[in-house]
Amino acid sequence: MKLLCWREDGRRVFGIAGAGTPAEAVDAAAAAAAVDAGTPEGPDPDRFEPGWFADARAFIAAGEPALAAAAMLLERAPAAARRALATVALEAPILPSTILCSGSNYHDHNREKAPAPTSGREPEFFVKTADCVVGPEGDIPLDRALTSKLDCETELAVVVGRPGRHIPVERALEHVAGYTIVNDVTARDRQVRRKPDGSTWYDLGRGKVFDGAAPLGPWIVTADEIPDPQALRLRTRVNGELRQSSTTGNMIWTCAQLIHFFSVNLTLRPGMVIITGTPGGTAWSTDAELGGRWIGGDGDEPLVPASGYCRDGDRIECEIERVGVLRNTVREQRGRG
Repeated sequence: MKLLCWREDGRRVFGIAGAGTPAEAVDAAAAAAAVDAGTPEGPDPDRFEPGWFADARAFIAAGEPALAAAAMLLERAPAAARRALATVALEAPILPSTILCSGSNYHDHNREKAPAPTSGREPEFFVKTADCVVGPEGDIPLDRALTSKLDCETELAVVVGRPGRHIPVERALEHVAGYTIVNDVTARDRQVRRKPDGSTWYDLGRGKVFDGAAPLGPWIVTADEIPDPQALRLRTRVNGELRQSSTTGNMIWTCAQLIHFFSVNLTLRPGMVIITGTPGGTAWSTDAELGGRWIGGDGDEPLVPASGYCRDGDRIECEIERVGVLRNTVREQRGRG
């Protein structure tokens, strides 16, 4: 099942769609109201809780009963509650309260960049918020007052379903509601800092947290559709050029290990998102000034080295197998004082 969102009559609509590549989605709240009202007994308060279909966070928090209800709605929703996906403009499927981020989590990405003291030794822990999120087809702002070295990174995003603290690795995937894509947009000239002795440290606040720094979508794929999150291919294309290609099997810490890692610090709650790092092939890898070294991907597909950082009008496609493709366009911010 896929969880998605679009805007209709000035409001965000939470929708559901079937497995695979769906052609249509169902307005979940409208379908629930219509199906419930159409039963011979009239509305049944035990069938649907009114708030289940308010948005993705509410739906995920409701757990298995909401999933079962949604499966029924996909079959029984009336035509008035169905929308052809080609006719709606998707928005980010969820606005997470917290995006927990793990940097330097792919072997090849670690080799292509200037390392910080913790690179490859433990996940580089930083946080983004819903303020960074833009949806499918949304613009990625290029603000020259912030950066002249804007980079993009395709990342598998884990959406938390069940709450928990100190979650053991072997039980971690039981806490997953589903998966989506996040583009971990980065201001490299803000991130990468050098000390007088030549060593490197990362400013992950200025470099990672800003407007448009977390394109997210196009939907959330429920966990039952992805039994093994460590067996997915990721790709990034810029203006059609293949810049990144690797598999989640090249992570240093698996999704389950990252869930455990973050749960030591925080109680993970439904609707939180964990992003899991990016493979080699970033624009940073071609920037010797910031310590970049071109490595390429995992060797399965030939990559095109970046000729520079993101420019106005660049078309970014972040693809993850079994999830989908997230598309956005870089837009330079003009006319600001």
